[in-house]
Amino acid sequence: MTLDRLPESIARDGESVIVITWSDGQVSRLTARALRQACPCATCREKKRADQKADEKPSKPLTLPVLKAEEARPLTIVSMKPVGSYAYNIAFSDGHSSGLYPLKMLDELGS
Repeated sequence: MTLDRLPESIARDGESVIVITWSDGQVSRLTARALRQACPCATCREKKRADQKADEKPSKPLTLPVLKAEEARPLTIVSMKPVGSYAYNIAFSDGHSSGLYPLKMLDELGS
């Protein structure tokens, strides 16, 4: 599967948005929250599956999660590094940094 367009530039807009200008002139603005929620790493995929299974079970008493200090702060993008010529690794302020975002995925998220 090939990507019809490639990023010509990737820039930050503040601490929580990246702006990608594609080879066809289109511009994508991706927020840290949208990128973090779409994280394709194995841990996040498994957590999403577990959450879906929990939604299917009978409801249990409401319990509030305990947040770490970094999770309570506004989510920001700490760094973004290319992985070969096909993806980017993005590190977030909540400490998560294991997701690899293929260019095709970034293109789809920005559409």
